[in-house]
Amino acid sequence: MRKITLLISLLFAVFLISPAAASQNRKVSTKNSEIIRFAFLTDLHISDVASNVEDLRLSVADLNAAAAAGSEAGVDFVIFGGDITEFGSDEEIALAHSILSELKMPWFIVGGNHDSKWSESGCNTFKEVFGYEFFDFEAGGVRFIGTNSGPNMRMAPALVPRDAVLWLDSLSRRIAPATPVVFVNHYPLDDAMLNYSEILTSLSRMNVQVALCGHGHNNRTYNYRVGAPAQPEAGAAAQQRKGVEYLPQTSIRGVMGRSNLRAGKGGHGYNIITVIPGKGLITFEERVAGVTKAPWHKMNMNTPLPKFSVKELFSYQDNFDIGSAAVMDEKGRIYWVNANGVMKAFEVSEGNGVAAKPQAEPLWSFATGSKVFSTPAIQDNKIIFGATDTYIYCLDKESGKLIWKTKANKSVLASPTIHNNIVYIGASDNTFRALDLNTGKPVWEFGGVKSFVESKAYIDNEGVYFGCWGSTLYKLDPKNGNLLWSWTNNKGRGLSPAAVWPLVANGKVFIATPERITHAIDTKTGKELWRARGGRESVGLSPDKNTLYIKSMFDTLFAYRTDVDYVPFNLETNEKATSTTTSSATDLKKSSTGTSQIVTSPIVANADKSIRRWATHTGYGYEISPSPTTAAYGYIFVPTDKGNIFVMNEADGTLAGVIPFSGALINLVQPVGNSRILISSMDGRVALMEIPGDHHRKNVSVPATAKLKKK
Repeated sequence: MRKITLLISLLFAVFLISPAAASQNRKVSTKNSEIIRFAFLTDLHISDVASNVEDLRLSVADLNAAAAAGSEAGVDFVIFGGDITEFGSDEEIALAHSILSELKMPWFIVGGNHDSKWSESGCNTFKEVFGYEFFDFEAGGVRFIGTNSGPNMRMAPALVPRDAVLWLDSLSRRIAPATPVVFVNHYPLDDAMLNYSEILTSLSRMNVQVALCGHGHNNRTYNYRVGAPAQPEAGAAAQQRKGVEYLPQTSIRGVMGRSNLRAGKGGHGYNIITVIPGKGLITFEERVAGVTKAPWHKMNMNTPLPKFSVKELFSYQDNFDIGSAAVMDEKGRIYWVNANGVMKAFEVSEGNGVAAKPQAEPLWSFATGSKVFSTPAIQDNKIIFGATDTYIYCLDKESGKLIWKTKANKSVLASPTIHNNIVYIGASDNTFRALDLNTGKPVWEFGGVKSFVESKAYIDNEGVYFGCWGSTLYKLDPKNGNLLWSWTNNKGRGLSPAAVWPLVANGKVFIATPERITHAIDTKTGKELWRARGGRESVGLSPDKNTLYIKSMFDTLFAYRTDVDYVPFNLETNEKATSTTTSSATDLKKSSTGTSQIVTSPIVANADKSIRRWATHTGYGYEISPSPTTAAYGYIFVPTDKGNIFVMNEADGTLAGVIPFSGALINLVQPVGNSRILISSMDGRVALMEIPGDHHRKNVSVPATAKLKKK
């Protein structure tokens, strides 16, 4: 009788769905054209344990009842995520199939390790009964792809079968890059699976929204790092559409679903997953014993990132990290200092407009013998930088020979700024210095800095603006070093305005602090005028200085007007910020004491558009690098801590594309004129790139932060 039942089940399965039909793309209709709702059941473990069988029957009945009633729990289809059976026996598979066949909506299935390791048929019955070992279908414009996990017949970590690996690789090359994809496998895509890296590489070609899995019996989220993202292929449909090349994904989000079993869960259950493409939202709700709980997880949908086309004119991979920006002089020569303390100079010659040839050896090099994190500054024949050996160096940029060096009492991490033939630079010895450009001799010293300085000061004829790791921003008189005012957010030192490079525009100095607040401060009084949520340690200005760019930690770039005064319509204020001012700064030359006054500043509400030009979600994700944002040629260049440069259109903040540069933090994207940008990254790469004519903009202004001469 058992054999007859099994035979009937096998014949029914083959009739119901063939392997060819399951493994090829088919379309599944949805009740609502704007919403895709499906159930995800996993780890059923059908066996001779009565409660396991009962739990599956209850879930199937619940799904059918919800569909019949037209309730929100009703789904368009069901996906089963593996470990359908306990021991992979013919009898268990037949029983599972007979229960699942009662579903009144389409369903799709993949096997898990319990289905394949102990299979008495050598993994044949699962395929014969269910008709396939991997699936691919489309619903509501979203592609759903699933594969078995293995291991087949041998005790080992999971191993997606080779034929499924090749099928997935081929499929990933054919699917259009903008198509949202949901991937299903029983196992998480980590070292529990032997060939997880190969699977992630194939998935990286597609716009994968989430990789669903079971195996762990609990609801859980993952973020899988793609170690070897797929490289684009010329003309490949999976990478190009209408001439646009898309970047492969470098990380893929994962979600594990709970077991259908009642044990420790309060009853049988599963997840209802809702995809709303129009809102770019995916929600996960657990349904237990017929009751749907509030969403336990939500995620925004991904969009594929277009690659921003650039022409590489010069590229060099250093043997050491580079913790500062590369710079270029008026002759087109490139300079940088690596973390080993060696400055290098490269001659980049073009010869009748022909692209520069990469050079294997520098024109000259100079070794300090200590680490360097200071971005050099150039004027005339001199190049200046600080080093951790406590010296500030000035070299002849033509020969690399030392002109002078001036000693501080501790490391010099800060970057110099040159203004009116004076070098302004902070150090770790609580002192800020102004040095004669030609001799290196002190013009003045301000010894009242509360902690060490690591950033680059902003200098104009009115003031010297810099922060330190003592929660304080200073304005000094550029002529004599007298303290004009100081500002503090009265937060802990970890929230200091120290890593940000201050910027000044239209009577305001702008900084961002790690408390995720951007501050606008009056340059004359030091009074905080307004604050905006967002930002961390990076700000930037448009070439005309009328727009402030704020890079937030969470995927958003803000643009605020600097050319108008903010009149708030809410009363929320910053009652902790204080400014210290003095009418006679002579006695404060080496002191930061003064008269403190409590100031209140309004917080710019998200709904207030009076000074905010736009806000845009970029796609860079979680971002914490302090590298400044720069703008030129009609674009905004947003450096990230993961080696990508997001290029935004300056007019409206829309994404123009992404430059995949390296695998580490970008120090600075420095516009150097002629539609070119100079870039260095923490992992030692330096490159000069040109924006091709199809990207060219008429605006070729070089930001003040670059301090480069125009050609």
